[in-house]
Amino acid sequence: KFILNAKGIEFDAVAKHGTILNYAIGEHLENAGVHSGDATVILPAQKLYVHTIRQIKRYAATICRSLNITGPLNIQFMAKGNVLQVIECNLRASRTFPFVSKTLNHNFISLATKAMVGVPVQPYRISLLDIDYVCVKAPMFSFTRLRGADPTLGVEMSSTGEVACFGIDSHEAFLQSMLSTGFKLPTRTRTILLSIATDEFRYEFLDAARILAKLGYTLMGTPGTARYYTERGLTVVTVTKPVNEDDVAACSVTGTSSALQVIHDGLIDMVINISEGSSRRDDISSGYLIRRAACDFDVSLITNVKCAVMLVECLDRGYDKFTPKHIGQFYKLPTIGWLK
Repeated sequence: KFILNAKGIEFDAVAKHGTILNYAIGEHLENAGVHSGDATVILPAQKLYVHTIRQIKRYAATICRSLNITGPLNIQFMAKGNVLQVIECNLRASRTFPFVSKTLNHNFISLATKAMVGVPVQPYRISLLDIDYVCVKAPMFSFTRLRGADPTLGVEMSSTGEVACFGIDSHEAFLQSMLSTGFKLPTRTRTILLSIATDEFRYEFLDAARILAKLGYTLMGTPGTARYYTERGLTVVTVTKPVNEDDVAACSVTGTSSALQVIHDGLIDMVINISEGSSRRDDISSGYLIRRAACDFDVSLITNVKCAVMLVECLDRGYDKFTPKHIGQFYKLPTIGWLK
């Protein structure tokens, strides 16, 4: 049984004799199904129901107590509506532990070490709801060095690194973390190629496509995607789907350019390719060819609709024009209701 459109949630904590000392709850931007090491993690979580947060804390406390845990732990949850399920519990420090420690300005590993060796330990004073900034962790990939590898996200981990950035809100932190991975904004030709396999994801990206048009970007799209958005009042230039990696010439009948041709010719600044949810062989094969060409020709690539929408919202809010801040400036932001 597969559960679709569920939210991935990270719970990192330190416990002693089955009692949780400190914890942090982060949410994945991508839906559950993307490996946690490849997911974009937002901390503190910004879009969880209060009831879901209560359930997370209750489930985690029950697991800790039942296993009599002392030390670090990481629990992966997924939530759909208010239904929460446990994916796994790892009795170790996860890759998000340093991220949590840096975000909250408290060393969770030091706390866990003291708990494990029996040294008296005092929990940190942390109130996740009163933190006046957001930190976003973005993955880094090495697809450009792996010839033929498919640059897409799935249940198997592909990332080879990660970066994290702070912001006043999740959009500011997200865009800065993306830029820190080496992602380039579409500022050269201001032309974006859209190839979205299903109407469900085309609809989800519709408002974002309208924002791109409003901002003056030129939109190109593979036939199904171009037709969908054209029917809804957008101007989208149609390009043909590639049938193989040598399909770089215009159609002999219609004269329409190939998607690979416009990428090879340097006309495209960014590719948004969402093949998820399609079972059609031509969608899968042409999607791979487009993604691989984007990597090989150093074109910015997004393969997840949630990330694509978030990026467009960042551009719409003008977050591409920012002044970097020192981490200490965020730590000094005032809080209400508690003392740091």
